[in-house]
Amino acid sequence: MNEIVIELEEITPKEFFGDGNENIELLKKYFPKLKIVARGNKIKAFGDEELLEEFDRRLTMLLTHFAKYNKLDENVIERVLTSQSSDDYETSEKSGEIIVHGVNGKLIKAQTANQRKLVELMRKNDMVFAIGPAGTGKTYTGVALAVQALKSKAVKRIILTRPAVEAGENLGFLPGDLKEKLDPYMQPLYDALRDMIAPEKLTQYIENGTIQIAPLAFMRGRTLDNAFVILDEGQNTTHAQMKMFLTRMGKNAKFLLTGDPGQIDLPRRTISGLKEALLVLKDIDGIGMVFLDDKDVIRHKLVKKVIAAYRNIENAEA
Repeated sequence: MNEIVIELEEITPKEFFGDGNENIELLKKYFPKLKIVARGNKIKAFGDEELLEEFDRRLTMLLTHFAKYNKLDENVIERVLTSQSSDDYETSEKSGEIIVHGVNGKLIKAQTANQRKLVELMRKNDMVFAIGPAGTGKTYTGVALAVQALKSKAVKRIILTRPAVEAGENLGFLPGDLKEKLDPYMQPLYDALRDMIAPEKLTQYIENGTIQIAPLAFMRGRTLDNAFVILDEGQNTTHAQMKMFLTRMGKNAKFLLTGDPGQIDLPRRTISGLKEALLVLKDIDGIGMVFLDDKDVIRHKLVKKVIAAYRNIENAEA
């Protein structure tokens, strides 16, 4: 039986192996025909020579990633082990340039292949649809691109909007002033901005209108020039709302529409404006579309399992 031994140098084995050797157990699932043993600072693998070569190549990629980012999790391991080739993964890693430098030196960049595709599509198109389940970084990556555009003076303002479906976009029955009424629905957008813009500067931008956060109903009648505009939770728009929003686009504008068709909160028998737009606009030059999936989930590893479990139920009911 053939054997290879990989010795971990300048890497703490316990951190690389994971709690209870969970990372090693994941490797075993992807290479079921190999016998893999992790002891001390060495990883040994036994089996067919061709499989051992592939294992060695993939493990080297994981070690390189860990040395660079000082972390390894289930999402990273899956991306490395399921990439078409090591060249594909290495190229995508190198192309994962920083989108924006955030607060306290935080480096914000696309972390998955589809997030990088979103970045590339936004560079090539003035309007992009980013579709996918919760946790895939659609909104976060989009806000980073908007902040980058503002900082580079490619646009003069950022406009973030989402349909306040839960409040029927009326909002009148909620207590407080307009800002207090809106904040619960806009919180995910504020959260992303706080990672990327210092508190004092963010307050200044909001006060002087450089950054505007408002429900979709407030977009009616406006022409949005020189702006990076993000429509979040687009699956909760109606036909009329989506058409209204799309026709707000002015000169030197970038539009990003995000949504999850699997989480529609509209009344029954109401057509989602997002789902309709994806069909109506799919062949128009200048409009890009990227579809993220559970491989792009960058929240807690359980989120991916939750998404898969619900998908199984929905498929069974279909």
